[in-house]
Amino acid sequence: MSTETQTPKRGRPAGSTNKKPATPKQSPKKVRVTQSIPETKTLEYETARALGAVFMLQQRGVTSYDKEQDRLREIRYCQNEPSVFRDEQSQVSKRSPVIFRDGRLFVRPDQPNLRDFLNLHPMNEVNGGNMFRLVNNEKNKEEVLDKEFLLLDAVSMVRDKELDELLAVAVSFGINVDRKVAEIKHDLLAVAKKNPQKFIEAFDNPAVEMKSRVMMAKKYQILKLDRSGVKWFDSNKLIVSVPAGKDPVDVAVRYLLTEAAVSVVEEIDRQLP
Repeated sequence: MSTETQTPKRGRPAGSTNKKPATPKQSPKKVRVTQSIPETKTLEYETARALGAVFMLQQRGVTSYDKEQDRLREIRYCQNEPSVFRDEQSQVSKRSPVIFRDGRLFVRPDQPNLRDFLNLHPMNEVNGGNMFRLVNNEKNKEEVLDKEFLLLDAVSMVRDKELDELLAVAVSFGINVDRKVAEIKHDLLAVAKKNPQKFIEAFDNPAVEMKSRVMMAKKYQILKLDRSGVKWFDSNKLIVSVPAGKDPVDVAVRYLLTEAAVSVVEEIDRQLP
């Protein structure tokens, strides 16, 4: 009996395919979003008073209060150290000089450690010191503009105000009004330029107006003012006494602004031309 030998069929093993083994799905990589920080402008610091052409800021034993740690920590500026706190610096680090030249010190954007040192220094005005401060150019520009506009307002008042108002203010500033109008305005213009704020406020100040009345009453011999008191010129009757060392004009102005002096003011106005 013959036995038939079966030849195995050639081919792929059962269950095998051409497909590559499947790789596990990977979650997409998260993209780290970095916030772009604009470059800081160069900062300017200035000394708060005259300290010479070259001034070196003290660093030895300087401390600053650390709010997070609630303690005083020594600070110093080391050019190659990222931190200004001594306990975070290398033991071999050395202080770098901080020098103001002609009262100025400029800190570049790539000097954050120097900026931190100056901002934390106890002699900085913002920390209660009196030696140096950060120059705020934007604030300075605003202040300059405000002063310029105030000056323009004061000068315009000399040009536009009624003569009676100008004369009252002129008298209060001690300007001689027995002259040509142009000469009076010339002197008023000088006052306006010297102190615009005070000049503008004078037009709405009751004391200024009253002082003008007092000076005119003295000029036209309605009132007599001396160290003993303010009196009526014709009768020499005392209106109000003047304390020792006080200015009779100031005493008269303060008294005439009170309710008790209403009748006196009315009589002065009646006699004034």
